[in-house]
Amino acid sequence: MASAPTAPTALIARDPLFAAVDAPAFTARHLARLAGGTLAAVRVPGFLDPAGCRAVTGALDRLPTAPYDPGRVPTPVLRFGPALNDYRLPGGGLDTARYWPDADAARATWGRAAIRPDPVAHALALLGAAWGSAVVPATVGGRAAFGGTLREIDAGLLMHYDDINREFPAGLFDQDVVAQLAFNLYVSVASGGGATIVWRHRWEPADEGHRDAYGYRPAAVEGRQRVELPPHPGDALLFDPAHFHAVEPNRGPGRRIAFAFFLGVTTGGRLVVWS
Repeated sequence: MASAPTAPTALIARDPLFAAVDAPAFTARHLARLAGGTLAAVRVPGFLDPAGCRAVTGALDRLPTAPYDPGRVPTPVLRFGPALNDYRLPGGGLDTARYWPDADAARATWGRAAIRPDPVAHALALLGAAWGSAVVPATVGGRAAFGGTLREIDAGLLMHYDDINREFPAGLFDQDVVAQLAFNLYVSVASGGGATIVWRHRWEPADEGHRDAYGYRPAAVEGRQRVELPPHPGDALLFDPAHFHAVEPNRGPGRRIAFAFFLGVTTGGRLVVWS
C-alpha cells in the first residue's frame, strides 16, 4: 500500500505569521503582535520626511562619534551614546561607575547639539501616542537609562540577538520587562545593501557552537525562515531583537546612519525605553 503524500518541507517549516508589513503608522496592535510573536517586523516608510532627514544628517557633525572596541566588535561601527550591554560586568551586573558618567555626558552633548527635528523625541511621541500612554525611560535604581543611540553601520553587523533579560539575568531595571522591541530610524542610507535580516530563530544553548565574536556564524540559522528589510531614508523599523538578526554591508556609495533604541513592555503594560 502506497504511503500518503507528505507536504513539502518548505511548507512545513514556514510560519505564515512570521512576516514583515509596511504601514502608514505604528499602531498598538503592531506592538502587541510583535511582542506576542505573531509578526516579524513593521516598517513605516516616511516616518521622518525628506526635509527632516536632511536637517538631521546635516547636523550630525555636532555629535561626537567613536568606534566600538574592535576586539569585541570586529566590524567597524561608529556610534554616539552609551548602550547598556557595553557596560555589562562579567557577573551580569552593570558597571555603574562608567555607565552613569557616560550617560550624563551623552545627554548633555545631545542637548547642546540641539538637532531639529529631534528624531528620538519624534519617534517616542508617535510610539507613545500609538500605545496610548507616554514612553518613559527604563530606570536603574531610580535613575533614567540613556535611550537613543546613533549608529553608522556601513560594513554590516554579525548575526546576533538582543535580550535584556538574558544579558542581565539577575534583573537590571526597576521595571519588569516581559517583551523587548528594537526601533531603528534611518536618516541616511547607501545606494545599495544595508538590509536588516531577521530570522525566525531565538537563542538555544546549541547555538554557542556557532559563536563568532559578539555574534554567530550563519550555520546557526541554516534552513530558518527569514525576512529581509532594505533601508530607505526616513523609514522606521520595529522588530523583536530576540530573533537572530544581522545587517548586510553597504553595496554602494553613501552612509547608513540610524537612530536606535529598545522598547520594553512592562508587566504593568507601560512602554519603557533604553539603549
